[in-house]
Amino acid sequence: MAWLTLIIAIVAEVIATSALKASNGFTQLWPSVVTVIGYGVSFYCLSLTMRHMPTGVIYAIWSGMGIVLISVVAWIFFKQRLDLPAIIGMSLILIGVVVIQLFSKASH
Repeated sequence: MAWLTLIIAIVAEVIATSALKASNGFTQLWPSVVTVIGYGVSFYCLSLTMRHMPTGVIYAIWSGMGIVLISVVAWIFFKQRLDLPAIIGMSLILIGVVVIQLFSKASH
């Protein structure tokens, strides 16, 4: 169950951040509403996950996957491009998440 709430938290955060970009500084109503609701769902699910997993591990996975996923969304929907150093840096973040998942007893 902890993994499910963590995944929901990540997806909600990515949706909220994408809507934040679309809200144009909270000047567009519906993207602004999606932003507030998305962050609320994300933090609520994150708090539920914290009942069962260490905070540092949760935050590493949540933020790392959020960075990568929001970059993909920004590339697809907002036509934002990343340079090679950004791609390398995000790859290292993903590698860190995989290492935590495969080798750390703290994540189980």
